[in-house]
Amino acid sequence: MQSLQDIDWGTWQGADSATLTFVIKDGQILLIRKKRGLGAGKINGPGGRLEPNETLLACAIREVQEELCITPVNPEFCGESRFQFTDGYSIHVYTYMARDFTGSPQETDEAIPLWFSLDLIPYEDMWADDIVWLPEMLKGNKFTGRYLFDGDRMLDYQLEIV
Repeated sequence: MQSLQDIDWGTWQGADSATLTFVIKDGQILLIRKKRGLGAGKINGPGGRLEPNETLLACAIREVQEELCITPVNPEFCGESRFQFTDGYSIHVYTYMARDFTGSPQETDEAIPLWFSLDLIPYEDMWADDIVWLPEMLKGNKFTGRYLFDGDRMLDYQLEIV
């Protein structure tokens, strides 16, 4: 697998489904430095895998609560990304954005909260795909993306604004 054309996207299914939720308030975005699991050490939005019988929205809220001890207010669906890794792992990620939250962000076993100005997002410390779709989300665009990764290295991608 070297490119997206090597994958049958018509039958593709992610081994896991997960959510990512970005809290944006007062010109800043709340990100995390992930302490463990997929992407440990990277900066990302809080998120994680869908549990059995859980809705995507409930997962988005639960993951932010678990990782940062805050509750996002009225998260809105922004887009979805299909990730295929050359080692065979695959994950379907649904992205949400909230413009407010209750509580105060706390460090947990999983994450360290970090606020960044929207014009100073640390893309160099994030997954390689984030610089592709995150600016579109911040402009208010809905998106769907497909990405091929070899470990941390992005080999190919396709982004569609919907």
